[in-house]
Amino acid sequence: MHLPVAFGIVLSASISSVAAQGCPNAFNLAGNWYCSAVKSMAFTDFNFAGIYNEITGMDSSTGTCTSTPKQYSGPLAPLNGEVSWHFRGPLALKQFAFYTPGSGSSQKREVKSNFHRRRHDHHHLHSRSYETSETQEQKRAVGDVVTATINGQVVQWVNTWDGGAGSGSDAVAVPPAIPAAIEVDENSHPSIRSRVDSPAETAGASASTSGTSWSRQAYYNAQSGESYGLTFLNHNGGQGSGVFDHVFGNSLSYASSDGCSGSSYPQILEDKMLPDNTEIVIMTDKECTDGSCGTVRPGTVAFHGFDGASKVFLVEFSMPMTGKRGFNMDMPAAWILNAQIPRTLQYGKPECSCWKSGCGEWDIHEILDSGNTRGKSTIHGNVSGGSSHFFDRPVDKTMKMAIVFNGDSSSGHIKVLPDDMNFDTVLDGATVSGFCSESSEIGSVFRLAS
Repeated sequence: MHLPVAFGIVLSASISSVAAQGCPNAFNLAGNWYCSAVKSMAFTDFNFAGIYNEITGMDSSTGTCTSTPKQYSGPLAPLNGEVSWHFRGPLALKQFAFYTPGSGSSQKREVKSNFHRRRHDHHHLHSRSYETSETQEQKRAVGDVVTATINGQVVQWVNTWDGGAGSGSDAVAVPPAIPAAIEVDENSHPSIRSRVDSPAETAGASASTSGTSWSRQAYYNAQSGESYGLTFLNHNGGQGSGVFDHVFGNSLSYASSDGCSGSSYPQILEDKMLPDNTEIVIMTDKECTDGSCGTVRPGTVAFHGFDGASKVFLVEFSMPMTGKRGFNMDMPAAWILNAQIPRTLQYGKPECSCWKSGCGEWDIHEILDSGNTRGKSTIHGNVSGGSSHFFDRPVDKTMKMAIVFNGDSSSGHIKVLPDDMNFDTVLDGATVSGFCSESSEIGSVFRLAS
């Protein structure tokens, strides 16, 4: 699993719950139950009120962290706030795109890995802000008219996206008032509550998505070397950027182009496979400034995540077999975290992360044991659960997937896409609605319940 044992264990359904999910031929492999392969999964009734411990301070001299109860509620909460994306090798990421509802789009800002940034000593332990006059000129405020050449055509639009930071450049979303906090048992991992895993026709993909266009705010293409709106990070703080100490370990850092080490400046991920147990973190290109991201580890490289209860991601990747064995060997994974987790401490002391208290994780396609070819999807939080159905591992070709946060229907959707699916600059509402509707596909529906 991509989180250490101290943070929890992999949730796996019992034989009785597998039977309840309509899996008479279920089988157990390495302690996890599997049903059958599917092309889509829907997590419904994703609408809860709860509480987690938000980190408010980190002291590397004493190794102590402080926190305060944080209430949340609403569709997709607590993942309706900023989230980060994580990919672990063996995995080759080919494309990544982030969409928000509405006609506004961010300006296309292509960042080359050899662009002129100030370099710093490899062992310098302080984070820095790398902002050139070029990037300053390219920033756009909400309401600005943006002109760009895309696919040879000059287009204009009114920018409606602020980089995920709120209504202003440093704004922070204010959570709504909610009912009394849900009690969290910190001595055990989140339990799987009641569930219904039923034929996909009952998914109820709703959708006001059908009448909304979705604009691409960030994009990466490994083959062309194109990237805009994104920052590639990893856990190698102290190697050119970020920090390292013997109390909290490595913070986030800019990732080298091969993803295997830290860097003193942002680089684009190369078109090559991430090795076994090598993790890359993707966030937006908007830096955390003046407390706009809340508490972050002092000295870390910190960026805003992907915000909103309604958002769409398209990803393309392969997960080749390596035959290696050992901790996290030949166990690729793609998952989403509450962005507060990597900005404080993803690996290490549980009390220095909000993960254990339920701030949110969504495993999208996770291989749970070395060499397995079945990828599971699970929600972790104060309310947790996951289908025993699985996605086939894309071993010798790439797989394209859509991941939809549907705030209108309080549901999350994962769908395997056709090989010829384009990651266009604009997705029409019918296309996104199709990502959520499973009537013509083999799929499963998993109902989350508190």
